[in-house]
Parts: sequence; C-alpha cells; structure tokens
Amino acid sequence: MDMPAPAETVLTNARLVLDGEVVEGSVRFRGAEFTDVSGPSAHGEDMGGDLLIPGLIELHTDNLERHIQPRPRVDWPHDAAILAHDGELASVGITTVFDAMRVGSVPNEHGGYEPYARGLASELMALRRAGALRISHFLHLRAEVCSATLAEELEAFGPEDRVGIVSLMDHTPGQRQFRDMSKLKAYVQGKRNMTEAQWLEHVANLKALREAHGEKHEAATVAAARQFGAVLASHDDTTEDHVATSAGYGIRLAEFPTTEEAARACHAHGIAVMMGAPNLIRGGSHSGNVAAEALANAGLLDIVSSDYVPSALLTACFRLARLWDDLPRAVATVTATPARATGLADRGRIAPGLKADLLRVSLLGETPVIRAVWSHGRRVA
Repeated sequence: MDMPAPAETVLTNARLVLDGEVVEGSVRFRGAEFTDVSGPSAHGEDMGGDLLIPGLIELHTDNLERHIQPRPRVDWPHDAAILAHDGELASVGITTVFDAMRVGSVPNEHGGYEPYARGLASELMALRRAGALRISHFLHLRAEVCSATLAEELEAFGPEDRVGIVSLMDHTPGQRQFRDMSKLKAYVQGKRNMTEAQWLEHVANLKALREAHGEKHEAATVAAARQFGAVLASHDDTTEDHVATSAGYGIRLAEFPTTEEAARACHAHGIAVMMGAPNLIRGGSHSGNVAAEALANAGLLDIVSSDYVPSALLTACFRLARLWDDLPRAVATVTATPARATGLADRGRIAPGLKADLLRVSLLGETPVIRAVWSHGRRVA
C-alpha cells in the first residue's frame, strides 16, 4: 500500500485506547506516521467522544481463498478477488494482514488439490507494487506436512516475497484438530461429496503421505522460515509433547491449540497462544476442541485471529473487553501483541513514530460500529 497520505490529520475529542489505559485526548499524524498524542485540543476533526484504537492486525485468515474460489470448482478472476478481499478487510478495521496460503498439495487423488500459492502471491505483490491495495499485506505460508509437494512449493519463495509467518500444519486424520474422526468425516464428505469408499481411500492416502514425507517436510519448513526471515508457528498443538517439539523448532507462536493442556505448555515455553474469533463468539470450536473463552478465563489467550470471518476480529475484541473488564488488554490481543509476535515494531499501538493505522469505533449497545479506518495515515474506509 504505497498511495500517499494527507500532509497532516488531527483527530480530537476522542477516547484513545493506549497501553493499559483509555484517555480523553487528541492524536495527530503526518504522512504515514503518528506525530503526537496529547490531551483535548480545540483544533482538528471532532470524534464526538468515540474510541480511537490501533488498526487491527490479522495473522491467520482464509478470506483470500474464499474470494478466489467463492464456490467449489469456481476460479474467480484473481485481481478482482484480491481487491475485493483487501477492501473487505479495510472495511472491518484490519489494516495489516498476513494472507494465509497453503503450500503442500495432494495431486491425483479424489478431493485432492493442486499448488496455487506461488502464482497467487505474485499477483498479490504486483497489485501492492501498483499501489492498488488499501492495507498492508504480508504472506502467511501454511506448510501442509501431510502432502506430496511441500518441499518443492516452499523452494519457489524467497526473502523478497514478504513472507512473515510460516506455520507447520499437520492435518493427518486422527490427531490434532481432527482427533474426532466423525467430525473430520462430516466436514470432508460434506465439502467434497465423497462416497464412503472414497472417504476411506482419502484417509489411507493422507496417512501414507505423512508416513513417507512427514519428517523431511517438517525439516524443510523450519529451514524455509529461517531463510525467509519469517516467524515459525505451530498449528493445532494438542499435547505437551507437541508443544515440546514446537519449542525445539524455535516456535514462538501457537495457532489454535486444541486443549488447555497444550495452551498451558505453550505459556511454559514462552510461546504466544492465538485462538479464533469465531470460536470465542460462538462459544466453542466447530471441531469440538477447547473453547477460546475457557483459555481467556484461564489467562492463556494472547492473540485473536478472525480465521474465516474477517468482521469477527473487532467483535471478539469487545467480547473479551467485557469478559476481562479491560478494554486496553482486549485491544492488545488484536493489535500490539500480534505486532510483537511477528516482529512488526512499527505498528500496533497509538504512539509517535509508529504507523498511523487507526480505527474510529462507537458502540451500539454491545456491538462495535466502525466509523472510519486509516491505514498508514490514509483514510481507507
């Protein structure tokens, strides 16, 4: 996102959500950066007492894939899909996104899938260079260990691709996210129209792939993250042993641990725990795993991701604020903490010298309503 921002903007009569506190005051930004945070001012655009919070930072969203393939076997024009995805995220207050793209494919199998990430990433970066995107985009490569082609697909990326996160994914049936095979069966058969015989063949094939390639794929993923300068994340850790393995790889971010046992082990190893906003809002996981609210109540929730519903990120933030009776703490789960977890020291808080990513939010009852969004100092929604 390289389009120019106005020379200077002053917003006043606002409630600013800062580190650990909410204060009445004003904020000033010039170009793409905050220049001043101060008390009430007689000058500037009147915010009418609304909240100003940092722009939301999304670490794991499948939303781009939904735009690329809005229906099974429908391949939507990619430039149009990327722009629609970018605009949707801006409209719900997300100003930095790590776009999740799967690497590691299962060709020539019923319900299998082909490589796509390299081409899509190139199209996304071309739009970014053209100044067509409203918000900041980085890549999150979801490295599927249980696949046939992971190592080769990773080799197609390099440090120039803005790869910020590489996550170790292992969707081998019968463990991690899908320990409950009945839930996996319902999900896969519903999505791919499989017969019983095809389902059994699918499970056997995935288990064989994991047996044949799992260890070398894990090693290739760890090496690739190091080469890209990306944060290495785990996915669906379930046991203390899983977490110990993650810690051994140098992982400092855990996506969606499936049990409280795993979340506690993550904290013991200094690994930040990220959970899905839909889980928090719905009151539980669609896969039958640990509830995000249970981890929040136990002090084990650090970061929230919108996962498959972009608008859920802000809603979940305010749900946490009520749960904890602490708005700054809740806001940090979708701003400062994900920024810190991914090494983005230039954003995630309202402070001089940081990127002017900002949301104006009012409340309609308990529902947050976005009134305006600025990305790098430019109004984008």
